[in-house]
Amino acid sequence: MYKWITMLLVCCLFLEIPHSRPVEASSPITEQEIKTNLEDIFLQRSKYLAEQQHDMDRYYDLKSTLSRHAYTMEVNRKTYLHAWAEHRNMKIIDSNSKIHISRILIRDQTATVSLGHSQQITYAYKDQLSQPHSFGLGTWHAATLKKVNGQWIVWKEWYLDPLEENPHRISEGLPLSPPHRPELKDGKRYKRKQAVAYANKYAGMAGGTNDKVRYNAKYKNYNNLGGDCTNFASQALGDPTEGGRLPMRGPWRYHFSKGGTRTWVQTDALKNFLLYSGYGKTIAKDSFSKLVAKTATHPYGAIGELEAGDLIAHVMNNDVDHFSVVTGFDQRGYPLVNSHTADRFQAPFDLGWDNKTTYILIHIQD
Repeated sequence: MYKWITMLLVCCLFLEIPHSRPVEASSPITEQEIKTNLEDIFLQRSKYLAEQQHDMDRYYDLKSTLSRHAYTMEVNRKTYLHAWAEHRNMKIIDSNSKIHISRILIRDQTATVSLGHSQQITYAYKDQLSQPHSFGLGTWHAATLKKVNGQWIVWKEWYLDPLEENPHRISEGLPLSPPHRPELKDGKRYKRKQAVAYANKYAGMAGGTNDKVRYNAKYKNYNNLGGDCTNFASQALGDPTEGGRLPMRGPWRYHFSKGGTRTWVQTDALKNFLLYSGYGKTIAKDSFSKLVAKTATHPYGAIGELEAGDLIAHVMNNDVDHFSVVTGFDQRGYPLVNSHTADRFQAPFDLGWDNKTTYILIHIQD
């Protein structure tokens, strides 16, 4: 959580360009030129991530510290993603993206840009390449482009990367798929099917490479206030019209005139409320490797007890750092999750987390 707060503050400071001004009509550089070059850069990044092209360095100035740092981020995220896939007996087979530009400021031969990036990544199991699964990641970027010798390069860039993790600290193990999972349907109290539909609809920038990327505008966005993951999980559980319709009670409430209570938006507070109120129960709390291991109590691993519409709490240093909503499973039974900060859409639940992470699997009582 604190990593996201720090990076968000850096992004805010990064965008403060005191002498920048919007492009004038007489300027030789147009916003369309910037947009076209940004689309090409992000397209090539996606191909690079899927190992479909290998010369990303031409979009950077490797003699510049800041530009080299931006390039290194792309190299590191590709290294981590493929290392994670290798541990899971998968192969990354494709990557696509779409950018959503919110601001362009042009001055001389530089352009400062704020944009959202919707990235779709496709993997397949090595022994089942004909059955791929695609998931989405959504990120917000603050970037400066510079025109050097007629070519636009990334001069500096900051964003919260869900793939920023150590490739040498990936947990071992593979989930086992139970022969039968409960049908996804609404219960008497918890509308489980609606909660999953809600999480898919409002997955934000990760929700696909089309133009329909959004959060639910009824709710305050807490991304700039420490993170929106818990607010989003609470919405999926308790939104009274589209979500799971769990009744708001006690300290767990959203006041539409001013925002959510601490229990609604804060990770540990939500976890404690769910477990002590009876709304949820702990399936298991452990590392990835132990949760996927077969035991006498859990013949398909504790992970096999999860249902779509349940929650996963990601714990770092004994504090809940993140919440995600289980929205389904891939063909091998791998739990897929949606979340905010950074946005995820039907992504493998441990992607972007290291082997020091503990997970609390929380079943929501129907």
